[in-house]
Amino acid sequence: MLTEWGKQLDKSCPLSEYPRPQFVRDSYLSLNGMWQCAFTRDSTVPVQMDTAICVPFSPETPLSGVERTLKPGEYLHYRRTFALPENFNRGRVFLHFGAVDQMCTVYLNGVQVGGHQGGYTPFTLELTEALQPGENKLEVSVQDFTDENQYSRGKQKTKRGGIWYSPQSGIWQSVWLESTPVEFLEKVRITPDYDGAAVHFEFFGTDHVRTRIYDGETLVADTTDTDVPLPDFKPWSPESPFLYQVEFEACGEVIRSYFGMRKFSVGRDLDGLPRLFLNNKPYFHNGLLDQGYYPDGFLTPPANAAMAYDVTHVKRCGFNMLRKHIKMEPLLWYHYCDVQGILVWQDMINGGGHYGLEISAIPFVGITLDDRKYKTFKRTDAAARELYYQELWEMVDALYNCPCIAMWVPFNEGWGQFDSTVAYNLLKEWDPTRTVDAASGWHPCGDSDVISKHIYFTPIRVHAGDKPWLLTEFGGYALKTPGHTWNERTFGYRVYPSKEKLTAAYQKLFNKVIIPQIKTGLAATVYTQVTDVEDEINGLMTYDRQVAKIDPAVLQKINEKVKY
Repeated sequence: MLTEWGKQLDKSCPLSEYPRPQFVRDSYLSLNGMWQCAFTRDSTVPVQMDTAICVPFSPETPLSGVERTLKPGEYLHYRRTFALPENFNRGRVFLHFGAVDQMCTVYLNGVQVGGHQGGYTPFTLELTEALQPGENKLEVSVQDFTDENQYSRGKQKTKRGGIWYSPQSGIWQSVWLESTPVEFLEKVRITPDYDGAAVHFEFFGTDHVRTRIYDGETLVADTTDTDVPLPDFKPWSPESPFLYQVEFEACGEVIRSYFGMRKFSVGRDLDGLPRLFLNNKPYFHNGLLDQGYYPDGFLTPPANAAMAYDVTHVKRCGFNMLRKHIKMEPLLWYHYCDVQGILVWQDMINGGGHYGLEISAIPFVGITLDDRKYKTFKRTDAAARELYYQELWEMVDALYNCPCIAMWVPFNEGWGQFDSTVAYNLLKEWDPTRTVDAASGWHPCGDSDVISKHIYFTPIRVHAGDKPWLLTEFGGYALKTPGHTWNERTFGYRVYPSKEKLTAAYQKLFNKVIIPQIKTGLAATVYTQVTDVEDEINGLMTYDRQVAKIDPAVLQKINEKVKY
């Protein structure tokens, strides 16, 4: 199955747009396109690589041109050459990877320049000392054990099926080069101070930075201060997603960025009920579960326009939030949410061993397990637990500046959960500006900002407590759409025979169950899900994005009532 974007793919320069929209430097060379690759049982980079692969698509995907699975214990080796354009090198040269699954080592001209562990977060390596005039040879060696080790793997499973998806490996987000001066501005952390009517900048690499802030074309601040007052500022919200544009002038270059003035918190409404707050007011988060999968690229979108389409469609249907489920997207996806005004709950990627009914079934009989018992939750590998924290930090660090991120979700349904209170406290230390759902669904074992419930099979009854009560997964109503399914299997929590019956069931669910309980304490909803994924046919759109199973106008009319 191919999407329309996949059918039009230019394999010479796929996903070629600038990939880092909140830190735009005037230096960019995409390395996406055709590489060579080889599969071996040895870590030694082979002399001969005879298979062509379209990067950044994993070899398992149709768009890669390979469609071959990297098995546990095997190595996937990549190679391509490049030459820097004239005057590209300003002093230092860096290589960026959006994500490489699961472990990799990188070589330039035969010299090891670094590597990375963890398949979902971006990383950067310096190439300066290993560069040579003219042609340079770049090689990447990858291993991926999927669910045969306890590292983060998301929804991938060696034996896919049901809610678990096809395994994939290797480079799956953009690869690109940039050059900087010898001394340069490495990054900026931007923290809006909504109550103080100011914005705070923290600079890394140099302290000598001139900041210019714009409201459209109007200059509103020109300063070297790190705390900048913004009297009478324009707030960011889903209804009015206003973004201030910023220029950072440092070390002889100008870097462009943006930010939104918003505040996420929890509090009580006028009736004393705990609520999620946006900009100091109760705000109902009305969202969808978003897996971010595609039939032709799997985790990788066939085009950046495909990501933009999903976000725009969700907005058109009247939703104001997406729960990004067990995946970190390319940074452009968050940019689209910033611009469109879509709140994002960001899940951390799950890992651990082979967990089963002992984790997923016990909560239905009212039992909560202690996540400090690593054996119970299949988290016995100490190195994998440490890597989880490293990846968690990398995710927060990469996404910290995004106005759209409203909540962090470190664990989901007990999958590889451990020490959730530790994760909660780390997130609050690293980022006190956002709320945290420490254990989405079940097995709450300590600190969290919310009460989080997944309810698919039993009646939905809200029991307001001392924290906002969130329905963080529900629904999953399914409809098979002939000609638009990935295979002949059918997975959904309730299957309907027609679009009309699906629509009627959805309307009844919201009008009779969801909307009436908002006034009694329901503070947010996450309906499953944006699109079909492999066996799952419970999306509001088909997997290829060709068919809307419920008319957007119907959804918009319902969503007008899903609020305080």
